[in-house]
This record gives sequence, structure tokens and C-alpha cells, in this order.
Amino acid sequence: MGSAGVPLRELGLVLLVAAAITYLATGLVRSVLVRTGRVAEIRQRDVHTQPTPSVGGVAMFTGMLCAVFLAQQLPALTRGFAPVTPEMTAVVAGTFAIVIVGVIDDLYELGALAKLAGQCFAALLMAFLGIAFTVFYLPFGGGTTLILDQVQGVALSALFTVMLINAVNFVDGIDGLAAGLGMIAGAAILLFSLTVLHDQGGAVSAYPPAIICATLVGICAGFLPHNFEPARIFMGDSGAMLIGLMLSAASVSASGKINMSLYGVADIVALMSPVIVVLAAIALPVLDLVWAVVRRLARGQRPWEADAGHFHHRLLALGHTHRRTVLVLYMWVSAVALGAVSFSVVPTRYAAGFTVIALVIAFVATLVPLAKGKIGPREG
Repeated sequence: MGSAGVPLRELGLVLLVAAAITYLATGLVRSVLVRTGRVAEIRQRDVHTQPTPSVGGVAMFTGMLCAVFLAQQLPALTRGFAPVTPEMTAVVAGTFAIVIVGVIDDLYELGALAKLAGQCFAALLMAFLGIAFTVFYLPFGGGTTLILDQVQGVALSALFTVMLINAVNFVDGIDGLAAGLGMIAGAAILLFSLTVLHDQGGAVSAYPPAIICATLVGICAGFLPHNFEPARIFMGDSGAMLIGLMLSAASVSASGKINMSLYGVADIVALMSPVIVVLAAIALPVLDLVWAVVRRLARGQRPWEADAGHFHHRLLALGHTHRRTVLVLYMWVSAVALGAVSFSVVPTRYAAGFTVIALVIAFVATLVPLAKGKIGPREG
């Protein structure tokens, strides 16, 4: 156990096991897919040039299940499971449902409405079983508590989950991007959960988001070596939707966990809703999703029709290589997510300084091709 009831070693072990199992399982899944001829064909909007096996989400889900099982066996983490709290049961059920939907789509191409129906089912299942918004701490007017009833909480949680599932799925268009963004966002929410555990002396309510995030970071880290450019396997919709659902589960579970009586009103932590912190962790994929919907509607397209206008496509058009595009997006997500969380970890002046510096570095890195006079082909 770490200081003040924070199970750092146990969470670290869960993370490492998730990474190791996912890494090994990914190699096995890839071998099976190659031998059976299950490879993703090249589409017009794709940035890869070689047919590549998909359905890597199966390996990620395998790593997740093994890590969660391990966590349940560790005495320091049992407070995050039933009968103390139903949240981890809800996560396992929700992820199982979304991975089934994703695998069917990866192998047989589900229609947009059928896929959306599957996403809604998984989101509602998870919300009904215990991962649902109940309390918001609003910083306005000196601090206000907003309490939701069960119907409102389930509906809002399901909507939020479906949004995140599609946000991550939308940005999964270049090698290593979705896995890296999931890992960074998960690490930010994990840091937030560890802070709550420390400040509240091991509060039971902070265990599930910490376990979820440790597992998420692990499966993304384990998959990334196989998926970084040039990718040997894709996670497919099964993996991207798994990341989106787990990010939603961690975000919803982490919201409302701060005991505001521990902080002074002037303290920046008291002025920040936990929802703002977790939304910052997934700001980039959500912004890309919203912009994609607006862009497609403006062109007379249906919102779910794929195009080549995502952030990663635009960075490639600026002249970035595939790897540098991914690294630049990593910088932006890290600056926003870790910057937001830093306000609940270190004094305000340090957090503000870190955030500004990180944003400046990300901005400069984005403009490097322009400074070198390298501009790629513009979107048609």
C-alpha cells in the first residue's frame, strides 16, 4: 500500500499485467487473423497502404479481463468490487457487450443504425448496473450540488458513453493514435483518482475509476507496440469502442468524488468540477467528433459518413509524417488532460505554468512543417 491508503503497488501490478497479457494476446490474435485471411482492405480515406489484420480489440479485452480478475483478488483493491460497489461489474458487462458489437462490425460491417443500437445497449447496460451520474459539483455561485434521479442519471450517462465511444472510434484513423490517446487520457483520470484517494484517505468511491484507468492504460500500452506506425494489426471498432466505453466508465465513476469540505472556497480545486477534469482528458476526440458532424452536415452528408477531414488528416496535409502526426496529437492531449488534472495535484501557479508551457510546445510542434516550408496536399 502507498501513503494515506493509496494502493499504488497494487494498481501498478494491475497495469503491468494488463499490458503484458494484451501484448502477448495481440500477437496471437494477429497470427490467427493472418492465417485465416482476415485482413482490412484499403479504403479511400485510409492512410495505411498495406492490408492489415484488424479485430485487435479482442486482445485488448482479454488483457482487460485478466487485469480486472487480478485486481479482484488483491486485498488492497477488493473495495472496488461487489458487494461494496457494483461499478466494476457494470464495467465488465458493458465492455463485453461493446466488444461483441465491435467484433461483428469488424468482421461483417454492421450498418450505422445497427452499430448505434449496439452502442446504446452497451451504454444503457453499464448505466443500469451502476456506472451512472448521480452528483455534480458546480463551481458557479460559490459552489452548487446538482443531484440527479435514477432516470436522469442513466439517460445522461448513456448519452455520454455513446458520445465517447464514437469520439474514439472517429479518431482511430492512423497507426497508434487511438491507443496512445486512450493511454494518455486514462493516465490523466488515474492521476485524478489517486489524488482523491490520497485526499480522502482511501475513499471507497475512488477505487473503481482508479482500477478502470490502470487497466485502460495497461491494455493501450500493451497494444501500442503492435499498432505504432507501421502497424502490424489494427484494433478495429472492437478496440476503439472498448477504449471509448472504458474512458466513459472512468469519467462517470470519477465524477462527484471530491469532498469539497476538504478545500477552501478560494482553492482552485473547489472551483473545478470533477466533470471538467475528466472532460479535459478526452477533449481532443470529442472536439474532433463534434467538428466532424458539423463539417459533414454543412456538406450535405450524413453525420456518420466517413471522410478525410479529421485532425490527423489535416496534420498530414500540413506535411507531418505519420509518426510525427501521432506524436503531435499526443502532445495536445497531454497538455490539455494533464494540465487540467494538475490543478488538483499541485499549487495553482505550478499547474498554470505547466499547462501554458505544454500548450506552447504542442503549438510549436504543430507548426514545424510550416517553418520548414513543407506543406502537404490539401484536402479536396
